[in-house]
Amino acid sequence: QVQLVESGGGLVQPGGSLRLSCAASGNIDSVNDMGWYRQAPGKQRELVANITRGGSTNYADSVKGRFTISRDYAKNTVYLQMNSPKPEDTAVYYCNADVLDALWRRFNSWGQGAQVTVSS
Repeated sequence: QVQLVESGGGLVQPGGSLRLSCAASGNIDSVNDMGWYRQAPGKQRELVANITRGGSTNYADSVKGRFTISRDYAKNTVYLQMNSPKPEDTAVYYCNADVLDALWRRFNSWGQGAQVTVSS
């Protein structure tokens, strides 16, 4: 069984900074694409950023230049550095990963969600 565990959510002031982390655990052979999504109240879940196994990144237009996604391959962990957040970034943030376990079974896994609130 593959699990994704998130940490780092909370309250942040506009213009501040916050870092989210998400670690994949279990009997893992390899982790391919990893990403962050978010869902605000009354809205659909949307992609924030993703990063491929090769390190290529992709960002939603709304966060380009403010958020940075990165990963630690040794720790099977993905990060989202949120700089200069805005109130409209308030949402539950979910990590996602495409994982191959030791039996070569492929899982598309989700974290439990981390609340991020941007407010003064």
